[in-house]
Amino acid sequence: MVTVKHMNLLALSFPESTEAMHFEKTAFKIRKKIFATYDAKNHRACIKLSEIDQDVFSSAGKDIIFPVPNKWGKQGWTLIDMKKVKKAIFTDALTTSYCEVAPKNLSVLVRPNAR
Repeated sequence: MVTVKHMNLLALSFPESTEAMHFEKTAFKIRKKIFATYDAKNHRACIKLSEIDQDVFSSAGKDIIFPVPNKWGKQGWTLIDMKKVKKAIFTDALTTSYCEVAPKNLSVLVRPNAR
């Protein structure tokens, strides 16, 4: 299980990341682009991944990490059940999401071999 506190601390540890409300959810952004949201009602995160990364992370369990079931899911938006996901997998997925959305000069600060 992953707590919202862990998500907040990790998301805000990335270079230039910010927190803001997005409708009824908490959004984490890099230069005005969302890389993750948190849905408190369902204790779920939603992150942006590439199609390949989405497929890889979904192998953790289709009831744990899975594409949003609509056109957003086909664009890489991926839901994570924070009650079921392991902390290490969540940390890797959120970091991957940040690197997917962030400009290269920032993503390489988090993952030197990114992209």
